[in-house]
Amino acid sequence: MTTRTAVVLMAYGTPTSADQIEPYYTDIRRGRPPTPELLAELTGRYEAIGGLSPLAERTEAQRAGLAAALEAIAPGEYEVVIGLKHADPKIEATVDALAAQGVGRAVGIVLAPHDSTYSIGQYLDRLTAAAEPHGIAVGGVRSWATEPAFVSFIADDLAARLAAAPDATRVLFTAHSLPERIIAAGDIYPDELRSTAEAVAERLGLAEGSDWQIAWQSAGRTPEPWLGPDVLEVLDTLGSDDTVDGVIVSAVGFVADHLEVLYDLDIEAAQRADELGLAFDRTACVNDDPTVLAALAARVHDEAARLGG
Repeated sequence: MTTRTAVVLMAYGTPTSADQIEPYYTDIRRGRPPTPELLAELTGRYEAIGGLSPLAERTEAQRAGLAAALEAIAPGEYEVVIGLKHADPKIEATVDALAAQGVGRAVGIVLAPHDSTYSIGQYLDRLTAAAEPHGIAVGGVRSWATEPAFVSFIADDLAARLAAAPDATRVLFTAHSLPERIIAAGDIYPDELRSTAEAVAERLGLAEGSDWQIAWQSAGRTPEPWLGPDVLEVLDTLGSDDTVDGVIVSAVGFVADHLEVLYDLDIEAAQRADELGLAFDRTACVNDDPTVLAALAARVHDEAARLGG
């Protein structure tokens, strides 16, 4: 049995070729194939951003960056691998491969900063369930919503963009919407997003309501209500407000360039803002920023120590 600790870096996943789009979409829909119309719409979105999402490459770069940061902290102690929710390698397959190597400990970390039983919890639950039959001890990093390095990354980029924007510019902090029923269940996800927004706003001296507000984006297409207001609805409201000249979206719920940023914001939201006469910009995604990854590595190392690694 190896004494190294595995770090399972978990993310949503994305198709890496055009013929993978349908099975990927089917997996998201829990085994229900999409209608031809839904498949064509999703394929069209990928085509609009160049054919496919760069998420797979971004995730691998984040894996390599996290591995390098952990190697700097504790040489030879960690192996960082990827486990995906809707694409290969799935979380379960990754754990099986680790078990075959004799791994006895694993720390899971999700490439999303905001804790939620519906999102982060599901990833960690899958990791734990897959590891249990192999006797692998599992720990997890649940939230890094107010990690100072993350907050600084967003705040520094936002400050530069505000300096170049019209004076009357509103900042919208966004994350992926989830079904509203999570609130009744006591989920902390909305509070997690707010904690990031407030930390960044405090750093820059921005006031809620006049300078910034929260919006949601990329809601799923199901009959039940999802968290709102949607970013497009907020843009419509701001477009009718004579005191607002521009908008900067800070998609703090996303840490890599992918479809929900490159299409939903850079194309769809940008076009809506243009139609409304609003200047539009968005802050950069973390991607493989070494400072943020070093901070996440420190959190992983602390969790490994708690496991006894």
